[in-house]
Amino acid sequence: MTKRLAELEQLVLMAVLRLGGTASGLDLAAEIKRRIGRVIQPGAIYTTMERLRDQNLVESFTGRATPERGGRRRKYYVLTAEGEEALSHSYQLIERMAHGFEEKLGKPVEDV
Repeated sequence: MTKRLAELEQLVLMAVLRLGGTASGLDLAAEIKRRIGRVIQPGAIYTTMERLRDQNLVESFTGRATPERGGRRRKYYVLTAEGEEALSHSYQLIERMAHGFEEKLGKPVEDV
């Protein structure tokens, strides 16, 4: 059975997919804000990522230390096969529910 995703989990997984192997928590928050204008606090991103990691929907790895981060390392996230499956399933459900809404709600949303 495919895991059902909450809205924030969907948004975060979509951002991880868009950013590929370069998805840090701050990058994810910035991508979500850039695409849909929603501000998500870093703590909420990290809590969500830990939950998704515990469910084997994402994997994390630590990057190299960088001078601009004061020698600290940044944690990055990538989707697992299970994460891709859960996101795909969630997206299909949304598409099915939204089918035909364009004419009922007006013009379609433009790509960002």
